[in-house]
Amino acid sequence: MSWIALLLIGIGVTDLVHSVRHRPLLPECVGAVTLVAVALLAGLTHARDIGAVVVLVVVTLAWGRAVTRGFGRNRPAVPLALLAVVLLVTILCSPWAGAAHGPLQHWLDDASLPVLSGLSADRFLVVLGAALVQLSTGNVIVRLVLSATHTISPMKQDTPSGPEQELKGGRLLGPMERLVIFGFGLTGALTAAGVVIAAKGLLRFPELQSRRGEDRIHLLTEYFLVGSFVSWLVALGALVLAQ
Repeated sequence: MSWIALLLIGIGVTDLVHSVRHRPLLPECVGAVTLVAVALLAGLTHARDIGAVVVLVVVTLAWGRAVTRGFGRNRPAVPLALLAVVLLVTILCSPWAGAAHGPLQHWLDDASLPVLSGLSADRFLVVLGAALVQLSTGNVIVRLVLSATHTISPMKQDTPSGPEQELKGGRLLGPMERLVIFGFGLTGALTAAGVVIAAKGLLRFPELQSRRGEDRIHLLTEYFLVGSFVSWLVALGALVLAQ
């Protein structure tokens, strides 16, 4: 599981930095450095783990560039395919990953917080990586899927006529919603997670119906439904990996 955790952390940090400070190569470099630092803290220094870290660093750098070019050149399928293939390969190779230990495990053993009591380093890293993905990476995946499926034309994004401008809160509500679903799922409160999903639909429905014009309502409804379902799948998929 340590390799899966490193992949999630690298990609999650990359997208988070990109959302805060967009500079060429900076986000992916920060993500790669963070990945290496976490690997060292987790004691992943065996030859096989070092090889995996090198590959994951390359993947992290490639992810940052693929996302930038995917949006800039209207090729959203490229980063989505990259993420799917890399995640699948990493999951298949996870049985050969070394167990995380080192300074990170010593810190967890000495931690006084009840939530960290008895927690293994592997479990901690997977949960951390999955939580990071709920932030900016979830938004990136949603936008890529919307563009790839032509649910919204990339040329209309970030323009006064684009649905993103009429549903601006989604970029903030999305990460919050995913974190809540992910948190409830970790505690086993799946019913509460379902209530959150239902509440979002009930709260958004009047807003969608208030838009004038049937075509406009249809566009916004499709945008909302596709984006919401992809966002929920990101949270549920991360929850499966963190179990």
